[in-house]
Amino acid sequence: MPAVHHKLLLEEALHDSPQTRSLLSVFEEDAGMLTEYTNQLLQSMQRVFGAQSEMGLATEQLSQRLLEYEKKNFALGKGDEEVISTLQNFAKSVGELNSLHSELANQMADSMVFPLIQFREKDLTEISTLKEIFGIATDEHEAAMVKYSRLPKKKENEKLKADLVKEVAYTRRKQHQASLQYYCALNALQYRKRVAMLEPMLGYTQAQISFFKKGIELVSKKMDTFLSSVSNMMQNIQTQLDSEAEAMRMSQKELLSADDAIYMPDKDSEPVNRTLIQKAGYLNIRNKTGLVTTAWDRLFFFTQGGNLMCQPRGAVAGGMVLDLDNSSVMAVECEDRRYCFQITSPSGKTSMILQAESQKEYEEWICTVNNISRQIYLTDNPEAVAIRLNQTAIQAVTPITSFEKRQEGSPNPDRAKPGGIPPAGSDSQKSGAGPEPEDLIAPGTPIQFDIMLPASEFQDQNRGGGRRTNPFGETDDDSKAASDDSLLQQVFAVRFLGSMAVRCGNNREVIYEAMRQVLAARAIHNIFRTTESHLMITSSSLRLIDPQTQVTRISFQLEEVCQFAAHQENGRLMGFVVEGIDWSDGNGEGEPSFSAFVFESNTEGEKICYTINLAKDITEAKKDPEALAELMKNMPLTNDGKFLLLEPETGDTDDGAGPEDLESEA
Repeated sequence: MPAVHHKLLLEEALHDSPQTRSLLSVFEEDAGMLTEYTNQLLQSMQRVFGAQSEMGLATEQLSQRLLEYEKKNFALGKGDEEVISTLQNFAKSVGELNSLHSELANQMADSMVFPLIQFREKDLTEISTLKEIFGIATDEHEAAMVKYSRLPKKKENEKLKADLVKEVAYTRRKQHQASLQYYCALNALQYRKRVAMLEPMLGYTQAQISFFKKGIELVSKKMDTFLSSVSNMMQNIQTQLDSEAEAMRMSQKELLSADDAIYMPDKDSEPVNRTLIQKAGYLNIRNKTGLVTTAWDRLFFFTQGGNLMCQPRGAVAGGMVLDLDNSSVMAVECEDRRYCFQITSPSGKTSMILQAESQKEYEEWICTVNNISRQIYLTDNPEAVAIRLNQTAIQAVTPITSFEKRQEGSPNPDRAKPGGIPPAGSDSQKSGAGPEPEDLIAPGTPIQFDIMLPASEFQDQNRGGGRRTNPFGETDDDSKAASDDSLLQQVFAVRFLGSMAVRCGNNREVIYEAMRQVLAARAIHNIFRTTESHLMITSSSLRLIDPQTQVTRISFQLEEVCQFAAHQENGRLMGFVVEGIDWSDGNGEGEPSFSAFVFESNTEGEKICYTINLAKDITEAKKDPEALAELMKNMPLTNDGKFLLLEPETGDTDDGAGPEDLESEA
């Protein structure tokens, strides 16, 4: 290696000539640049060391993450056993590499970073310190020379002269010593800087070579076979991916080539399935946001068993919204929206209004809720039961728009009994075997879904002395009615479902059969809309009143009601049979005729039946003053002496109408 050609002569230190000072400035400038470069080089080496240390920590963390794959229990991780075992082998190899990286980091710290730090702290710091000492000594010598130069020529100042001579000699010696040490350090720095630059890189290279040698031994001896198997596995997976991607591409092309009608929300390209016991899809639900304001939210609804479930977007699972057992569903008009229907709980206290996307979805949701409310899903084969009930209903019911009777010899439909099993002690069980549907209602009997009376019943009311009604709800005998109704008045919110002629009026089974046929006809022929009315029960009559105009839509004398009953399972359904006279024979006498009326109420049907029964008891008790007094003694009365029957009825009125005060009045 070539020797250093430039150095400071120690012999010139005492004289401190300008030439020496000029050469000294070159050495000082070189030392300053060396200090700056050393700091930059040290930062780079420390960065390399930090990266290597971080590499060790990163590989350790990587090894842990590879082992955690098995513990994640991915929902779609079935069949990943081979991947798990491969990752475990990789984790072991990465762990061994981590030890090599840690060893490499330690070697870098000892053989690369530490020597350069030592050079900076020892040699460069020494140069800086000696420079400061040399500068101080030079300043002191210059000050002493200035004092010595100012000595006067008089002999009496010999003592002062001697002191200044000593001071000059002392400062000159001190400057000479400082300059010698400073010059020696600057001359030595020319050799030390070469060692300081080479030693860290030598240590770095040797550490890397050692790392690579150990890594090659690890890979070549232990991982050749393993890496080959992993490569083959990846190729197989890639082949499967390519095949699946091609299949998905063809499927996507086929799906996109379909008719644009599939994107239409109300395409109605498929027939309505009325036998569903499960349904899922998006519906709009109406929510109240204030006293008079509402908002519609689009949520995903589905049925699960006998429950209606709802799952908002992003939710992991759905939550139960309503128990559908014995619930009721009907079409409603709501805010000028199409396809709206309302589901109401059996108690009538909970209801919700939903909107479907299409006519098909609208009808299928209503049919599905109807099927679930019958608890068909609890049978062994619910699909078959739903199909059989639907076919039976189609065979057993003829709507008002068609008066054709079933062909002779057609099989009798199976009777869909309410709840599936008649209650113990019923009339049908007392007689051994229940009457056939044909014995109760003539096959092909038309069903009326509006509030108008059949012609025979209209004639019966006019000829038999029934109360005549007019559009204003007034009668020609208001004073007499007020007197007759003075003991009992009870109002119930009901919805008229339908009426039909029946063959008898002394058997509750006829009411149950009428309920079955009316509900089946509504479901089959998509007649879901109903009109809410107020059923007023007094001690003399039953009146159906329009809640908006208070006009009496229909009225029956209490003695004309010969039978009444509530549904055995769905407690909100009730019906009664009215007896009249059929004048169609023209013989002047007339024949007895019976008509069944079916209603859905916001309260328990048994309460309505109880009120009708009490009204009949009051009517009978009026004939005997003592019996009437005994009845009033046993019944709770209001403060003004009227019968107090039931608690005020309140129902959900999602259509905006307020709850009615239904406390009994006399």
